[in-house]
Amino acid sequence: MEQKRNIYIALFVFLATALFNFSCTDDRADELTSIDYERLFSPIGIEAFVINRTDARLSWKLNKDVESYSLEVFADDSLTFAGTPVRQIDGITGNQLPFYIRDLDGETEYSIRIKSVTAGDTDSKWSGVYFKTGTENIYLPFEDGDLKATAVTLRWIPGRTLTSITLEPGGIIHTVSANEIAAGSAAIEGLIGETTYTATLRNGSKVRGILEFMTLVDLGNAITVYPEDDFISMLAAASDGDAFALFPGTYGTAVNFVVNKSIEIKGVYPYDRPILSGNISLEDGAGLLLKDVVLDGTGTDGSQTIVFNTAEVTYGALTVEGCEIRNYVKGMYYLNVASLVESITFNNNLIYNIECDGGDFMDSRKGAFNSLNFTNNTVYNSVAGRDFIRYDDASSAFPGMTSVINVDHNTLYGVCNSSSKRLLYVRFKENKITFSNTIVAETAGMFSNQANTDPSPTFGGNNFFNAPNLFSASGSSSKIFDDAAMSEDPGFVDAANGDFTVTNELLKAKETGDPRWVK
Repeated sequence: MEQKRNIYIALFVFLATALFNFSCTDDRADELTSIDYERLFSPIGIEAFVINRTDARLSWKLNKDVESYSLEVFADDSLTFAGTPVRQIDGITGNQLPFYIRDLDGETEYSIRIKSVTAGDTDSKWSGVYFKTGTENIYLPFEDGDLKATAVTLRWIPGRTLTSITLEPGGIIHTVSANEIAAGSAAIEGLIGETTYTATLRNGSKVRGILEFMTLVDLGNAITVYPEDDFISMLAAASDGDAFALFPGTYGTAVNFVVNKSIEIKGVYPYDRPILSGNISLEDGAGLLLKDVVLDGTGTDGSQTIVFNTAEVTYGALTVEGCEIRNYVKGMYYLNVASLVESITFNNNLIYNIECDGGDFMDSRKGAFNSLNFTNNTVYNSVAGRDFIRYDDASSAFPGMTSVINVDHNTLYGVCNSSSKRLLYVRFKENKITFSNTIVAETAGMFSNQANTDPSPTFGGNNFFNAPNLFSASGSSSKIFDDAAMSEDPGFVDAANGDFTVTNELLKAKETGDPRWVK
């Protein structure tokens, strides 16, 4: 027993000694402080975003060990990188990101691959990204006289190659000559007056521009009016369905234009609009189309631009399109009678200096409408201290009715600029609201604090800049929010003087706001 115990002790001493010698050896491995790789890491997090239809905005995560990046562009390629690159760019540094590739071909699939480069290290392997450019738009704006009733002159960037121009409706095909390519213009005849055409520029099968336009008033079907005519008397004698074509000049001096028949009032030349100096009084259920005119409230009695004056009737559609509306003390329309309006539409208008002193911008108190569409408009220096859309609850007089409100692709600057004011002061009990693709800038206003306002409007594509109370994080008392909206600075060229051209590339790519400013 004693002998076995001595063996155990000797074994323990041996193991302890061996462990001590292992732990204290001077032959241990060097401490691991770095790892050397055979080559640089490939770029990661590559994103490609198509802007301006044919430009690409590239970004990726930077690596502090990389001095620069090389880039190759392949056309009609789905990440195969076969053939010869159409562009090769070296020496791209981190401070150049995001990196832009300009003037690619339209409607083309591109693959781009990028690698990391540092002197003394082996270049990384390539990393790639794939995208497709949009349809080009090489059109230039119309010049005075380009639009006629039965003809049009189309303009594009001179020297850009085209093979044909097609116009619909009518299946018109115009073959483009070498002289027209050099001049960047082509005149096309045989059109129909007051018709909306779509003109498509093509180079072979590829589209290089799409433009929609309307030919001018065909004076053969309209009552021509000149500034020296007594337009007030002509309106009084009008019949349902009459269309008045106004030549340039000023009509009235702060007068009240009474419209009691369903008529159309149009400017002959969209580039030289006639001026209606005064307010418009809608009566007896009349409908009205105003197109390509200037509505000027200078010196008027302080009424709204358009007033529905007759109670207990059903009005036809009110449509205001392609107009300039300015200098009114109160708002755009006033519906303070128990009447129903078929529809109210404001489209493609420039609206400014609408003070809204004693009234809201779009103001319905006792009446109702089936639909309100406010699209492709710009509003500035207006409605600073009032509500944008006011729609009081007259639903008891219009049982079973749901009003649809659609606000889309507008630029609103400085409107409702008070934390107690609302874009949507909607109290009519049944309403469905869409508010989309609109820039709202420089306002302390909220969406709505009314229980009857549609609690779940359809939002999408909006951008709110310096408009904190349109987001829930602001702590606003608004009951609805659009937290998915962006908050990009649009980079307006000169907002103080009414130039809201967007310079922000992301907003331009998304075509946010009034289309007239997205170029």
